[in-house]
Amino acid sequence: MFGYNYLSSRYQPEEPNRINSDTAVESGNSKENINQAPDFTVTDMDGNNVKLSDYFGKPIVINFWATWCGPCKSELPAFDKLHSENKGEIVFLMVNLTDGYRDTTKSVKKFVSDNGYDFPVYFDTEYSAANAYRVSSIPMTVFIDKSGAVADSHIRMMSETALDGYISDLLSKS
Repeated sequence: MFGYNYLSSRYQPEEPNRINSDTAVESGNSKENINQAPDFTVTDMDGNNVKLSDYFGKPIVINFWATWCGPCKSELPAFDKLHSENKGEIVFLMVNLTDGYRDTTKSVKKFVSDNGYDFPVYFDTEYSAANAYRVSSIPMTVFIDKSGAVADSHIRMMSETALDGYISDLLSKS
């Protein structure tokens, strides 16, 4: 555990670990809609249902994470900083994989509060989002353009520089 935490805190990938969005996320059998972002429903901090499609029309960054994931926790400060710098331009959906055991809505709310994070957190208690995006490893981040199409995806921890690069690419296409 100590070694994992030590290495996780020191590891900063230089190059983005981009994956082909056609194979990462599919929205059915239609070839026309292969890049259309699959919709999902999660709950917000107040327990309200929120759909991804509610945010179409603006660029979106979806980050799948958990409090028990060392690399996830390592990249959260960068997400918080870039969320603050890009408010109003990009929607951030920080989707916690809330399993009810390691992460509960109560424990995640406490974690977010204790760390002073300002980004919006959503709870995927039914794994609607994780299943829609075939999440098999976290952290995983998906970038969606304003038309609702998947622009890019990244699996594994990202440095602030890499995240900023993805955001710049996303904004340049808007």
